[in-house]
Amino acid sequence: MGRRRAAFAVLVLIALAIFLVPSLWFRPWIIDHFYMRVFLVEALHHPMLLTRIGVLDGSPLDGYNARLDDFSPAAERAGQARAERALATLRGYDRASMSRHERLSADVLDWYLDDLKRGAAFPFHDYPVNQLAGLQSQLPDFLINVHPLKRERDVRHYVKRVAAITLALDQVIEGLKLRESLNVVPPRFVLDKVLAGMKQFTGVPPRENELYVHLAEKLPSIRGLEAKRGAAHLSDLERTLASRVYPAYARLIAECAHLDSIAGTDDGVWKLPHGDAYYAWCLRHHTTTDLSADSIHALGLAEVARIQAQMRSLLRAQHLPAEDVGASVARLRDQPRFHYPDVEGARDSILADYQRIIDDASRRSDTLFHMRPKAGVGVKRVPPFEEATAPGGYYQPPSLGGDRPGTFFANLRDVGAVFRPGMRTLAYHEAIPGHHFQISIAQELKDVPLFRKLIPFTAYIEGWGLYAEQLALEEGFHPTAYDSLGALGSELFRAARLVVDTGIHHKHWTRPQAIEYMVRTTGRDEPAVIAEVERYIVAPGQACAYKVGELRIVALRERARAKLGTKFDLRQFHDLVLSHGALPLSVLEREVDDWIDRELHLPDRASRVLDD
Repeated sequence: MGRRRAAFAVLVLIALAIFLVPSLWFRPWIIDHFYMRVFLVEALHHPMLLTRIGVLDGSPLDGYNARLDDFSPAAERAGQARAERALATLRGYDRASMSRHERLSADVLDWYLDDLKRGAAFPFHDYPVNQLAGLQSQLPDFLINVHPLKRERDVRHYVKRVAAITLALDQVIEGLKLRESLNVVPPRFVLDKVLAGMKQFTGVPPRENELYVHLAEKLPSIRGLEAKRGAAHLSDLERTLASRVYPAYARLIAECAHLDSIAGTDDGVWKLPHGDAYYAWCLRHHTTTDLSADSIHALGLAEVARIQAQMRSLLRAQHLPAEDVGASVARLRDQPRFHYPDVEGARDSILADYQRIIDDASRRSDTLFHMRPKAGVGVKRVPPFEEATAPGGYYQPPSLGGDRPGTFFANLRDVGAVFRPGMRTLAYHEAIPGHHFQISIAQELKDVPLFRKLIPFTAYIEGWGLYAEQLALEEGFHPTAYDSLGALGSELFRAARLVVDTGIHHKHWTRPQAIEYMVRTTGRDEPAVIAEVERYIVAPGQACAYKVGELRIVALRERARAKLGTKFDLRQFHDLVLSHGALPLSVLEREVDDWIDRELHLPDRASRVLDD
């Protein structure tokens, strides 16, 4: 009996070796094991990703919550090498033997890894310090808005992570020096804004710093934490800020001041080494298409003309001047009735109104969607230290573990600038039925590899956000003509982005030229336009993904409607688009075409009811 057990144990060990050794070091036998390995390897290198997912928070395995990612140039190169190895392994599998669902996952990951491989030609063309999403502000934002604070262990991790900012900023400095040697230096206005933000962040005593204030406000809610121990943690944090974090920011400030002294005023990435090729990659990366800069520029001009024509009809129906759409919108924006008075409690009123809009959209969406996320969504104010350079709104997904709901962050830096007719469209885009539906449903998908729940394709994600705006307009979510004008004004703004982004980075437009075009075309106030144009400068191509994605989703819907006729079901179309996670647009198009073919070969619904 003992020999049999020993022999069985040996067989088990051999079997484990046969399956585990390839899974860990070579090409796994089962492709799902390969997907899991790719994800686990990247997760181990990105502890901040694990925190965002949140599945292991509160478990003995949540030590990653004490660490930040590695932002060094060496880590960047290592990540590129991992992606190339993973792509080679993926392409070693036999696609012909895969099921349809397996091929879909393989195609999605192939596109993503191949895109990273293409981008490896420009590993240091980005600006890791910038006014939009630079690490100098994103690290504090992550700690305040993502890092969990529910137990004392979380508090200890928080203090360690704040201390880790020191190394992270030194790695950023290393990257900036490398980029300078490659003639990759941000425009001067970027550095000016970054310097002002960092000086403001560190220009207060540690006890008044946002990182300290945040922890101090959270401590009373920490389970089982005695006041004395809480005070000790705060004392540690204060010392860490004063002795480590502030000096690290001082070093980064000095480096940025040096770069500021040599920076130029050319804004487009055409100025960088191989800048035109880099911008072509940016457009492909974000739009997941092969559209050229010239074709996207022309598309933007055509969309601007089409949307302005719709807005003229609405303006005339309200007996308002309609010839110059931008000027008419600017006059509407100047009217006090469309704004909140800048008084005590105004920001709370705005957030409450946003929540009412979201709740109303949720009710209206019942007839448009079968699939709905389980996770809830709320609205919060953008942290004040980010307001000056943050966009008008953005969405933070829920954690996979369900502890953190989805959140729509509204920028309330200027109460008087909040335009009531534009609020609905922003809420529909960021929350329901926009990003919250798409991203949360993706995270809740069953029977798909984990990477499919998290992989980012800008054109799909932001295209869905704009599609949600369009759907709300089509389905009568807007109670007044002015709300509809606000929706069209938002769409006009996104169309103008196509013109401006390609204008700056391909046609050598200057920053003032781009600002003047957007103000004149959209009627938006200049400060808001400046923030947007400066965003396009530091994130080349990203703004083009919105309209390109939306137009492709609408075109696919109308293709399905035309081919299916009475068999077309809008809710089924939405389920199809949302049931796979984010996809490259070419893959999405194939999935829709396959669905159309399947529906065409099914009996019509009346027959199916009779058969049942």
